[in-house]
Amino acid sequence: MTTITEALDIIYQNTSIIDSEILPIEMALGRIIRRDYVASFDLPRFDNSAMDGYAIKCSDASSTVELDSIIYAGDDPTSIVQNGKAIKIMTGAPIPKGCEAIVPIERVEVNQNQITLPKDIEPNAHIRRAGEDIKKGSVYIESGERVTAYVIAILASQGVTHIEVSREIRVSVFGTGDELRPHFEKIEAYQLYNSNTPMFLARAKELGCSVGYIINSSDDIDSLEESIKSALNSDIIITSGGVSMGDKDFTKEAFINQGMRLYFDKVDIKPGKPTAFGKIGETIIINLAGNPLASMVNYEIFVRAIIAKMRGGKAYYQSYITTRLRDEFKIKKGKYSVTLGVYDNNSFTPLCKQSPGMISPIQKANGFIITSPNIEYIPKGSEVKVIPIDKEAYSSKWEEFII
Repeated sequence: MTTITEALDIIYQNTSIIDSEILPIEMALGRIIRRDYVASFDLPRFDNSAMDGYAIKCSDASSTVELDSIIYAGDDPTSIVQNGKAIKIMTGAPIPKGCEAIVPIERVEVNQNQITLPKDIEPNAHIRRAGEDIKKGSVYIESGERVTAYVIAILASQGVTHIEVSREIRVSVFGTGDELRPHFEKIEAYQLYNSNTPMFLARAKELGCSVGYIINSSDDIDSLEESIKSALNSDIIITSGGVSMGDKDFTKEAFINQGMRLYFDKVDIKPGKPTAFGKIGETIIINLAGNPLASMVNYEIFVRAIIAKMRGGKAYYQSYITTRLRDEFKIKKGKYSVTLGVYDNNSFTPLCKQSPGMISPIQKANGFIITSPNIEYIPKGSEVKVIPIDKEAYSSKWEEFII
């Protein structure tokens, strides 16, 4: 069997970064930037006032000076600050020639057309210099960064309207099994609703992918191969079920018949050992176990790793959040085990009931821990590494996340 870390390394080494597209910055939220962006001008573009106040000469400290004029944001000032004079200036307005400092309005005494200045005036006080934020010619956005509202703000500040980003990852999902029926159909007593496929689709959307639904395949080679052919325009194909050792578990064989190169088909992990990873051309194939909790756990570990690497971000290695164990924890040793639980700012609490076929724990959990085979007891209050489900936790370098 392949270990968890070996499986992730195989995924990182064999997952290609998708191509890019040009989008308006407002439509690129959540995407990964695919080239460096260099500043075309200084930010601020000119020296300007950081306060509503007065432009003055430092030698006039403690004296009473005459008001000369006023400069507003957006003005192109022609006045020059002279000794014995002050120019009233608004926040963001250009600094006039001859100005040595800005004195805030609240620090002066005003008497009609004259003001008395304080005695302690620092040179360059409250002056924002051109380029002190961003220098012309400097890289202000690097390739691999994720577009956020604040990235959009800095792009807009440079007059950028469109940006090169990774396109959406295309994910196709289908389940296998004659006993599984879509949740919108009526079922017989001997059948089950397919909860995995809508879960996989929804999770892919949450992770920023576009998704396609492949009608449920029956457990025979021909049906499976037709489903595979219809999904090969995708970047990732996710299936669940049909990858273990049952008499009708044909999924792996069907993919191999369609040209899949198989990299691993069993992972040393509990739950979800029958997890397989392969490729047909550049299309990633990930086959997960049929049990809902087992497939969810391996989706969070392996499918998220595929998506993180594929979209081209600088940080795609699995990371974790460090917290404390709320209560003592006992587990049967001998396997790499995933335990779902709930974490907050203070602690992590494993869920009491969880087994591979359950569904309710996956709704309650917002994180999980992975323990190594030698672990059978962790004392209350011990530090644990929690892999969050409800937020991204990635690093630009490998981090050991198994306890």
